[in-house]
Amino acid sequence: MSITQRSRIQLGASVSVVLKADQRSGKLTQGIVRRLLTNSLHHPHGIKVQLEDGQVGRVKEIHDN
Repeated sequence: MSITQRSRIQLGASVSVVLKADQRSGKLTQGIVRRLLTNSLHHPHGIKVQLEDGQVGRVKEIHDN
């Protein structure tokens, strides 16, 4: 599933994101999507989202529920 397409990411989806502080290490943080923050339909580094716990990062994986 393409993580660079905004239309692929739904509110309430379980995802893994890379937080800004973890960009160098690539450490993934798992959470549930609260808001989509990227306005464009496509972003080469992943769509930026806010998780339920308030953390913000770019989606790297979408998990099947």
